[in-house]
Amino acid sequence: MSTFPKTRLRRLRRTDRLRGLVRETRLVLDDFVMPLFVGPDSRANPELPAMGRFSVEDLAREADELVALGVRAVLLFGIPEEKDEEGSGAYDDDGIVQRALQALRARHPDLLLLADVCLCEYTSHGHCGVIREGEVANDESLELIARTAVSHAEAGADAVCPSDMMDGRVAAIRSALDEAGLELTPIVAYAAKYASAFYGPFREAAESAPSFGDRRGYQMDPANVREALRELALDASEGADVLMVKPALPYLDVIRAARDRFDLPVAAYNVSGEYAMVKAAARHGWLDERAAALESLTAIKRAGAEFVVSYWTKELAQWL
Repeated sequence: MSTFPKTRLRRLRRTDRLRGLVRETRLVLDDFVMPLFVGPDSRANPELPAMGRFSVEDLAREADELVALGVRAVLLFGIPEEKDEEGSGAYDDDGIVQRALQALRARHPDLLLLADVCLCEYTSHGHCGVIREGEVANDESLELIARTAVSHAEAGADAVCPSDMMDGRVAAIRSALDEAGLELTPIVAYAAKYASAFYGPFREAAESAPSFGDRRGYQMDPANVREALRELALDASEGADVLMVKPALPYLDVIRAARDRFDLPVAAYNVSGEYAMVKAAARHGWLDERAAALESLTAIKRAGAEFVVSYWTKELAQWL
């Protein structure tokens, strides 16, 4: 191997054009998905602009702006007017997400519409399934989760994205979709979703914090990676078309392990806490938001994610 002074790795770092020529990881807007919250009314969030929510009418106008910027995909979360013990608003054919999907499909036929499939925003107790004797009843929840996925697909979702972490939910959804004649609807599974401290701003925006206990009984222990690979393998075997890791930045090793182990596309969710930390630090002048966001998103892509769900997607469209 050549040694200094013949080998000088700085040669290709000398100018921006040289660095661009040999850059290994690139951010392309087609690889990013914008999360959007839809509810009975619009509520701006000045400190965290991407964490605001829209009425169906205002959501359509926001989609106009996103499409004009070149954003190709959105992920919808719903906040219903009323909640109940079984989260019936999630699978109501006239539910908030169903109406939003129909409005966006009619207005922007080429916009990729992904729908989050979970009960937590719709249940009065804030858990991701029905509660029986103080516990989330896994098998009983599967039917409702599958009904939600079918309802979203029938309303116009291009893909359904189960995030509940119930055992067997991918198989239940795949079976329900196929029986409904929706066998071409892909499942983007939150396959390794951790019980993370980085979900706070999301839970406030989605009004989905649990009213008792926590979600550690079904979301993953942050200490485990081998267990994540088992979860990923199970979802793949049950018919998932894409495997997602959530959160992203604290779990880059899990993204890399998933990419190395599986041939399916791997996605990552750059979650609300990751976004909020950079926003807060930038407000204090402690770092440059654009530079920090681009570095963070590059790290997620470099780890192996084919696409990234990120609250920076709208700003990224302008930066790129």
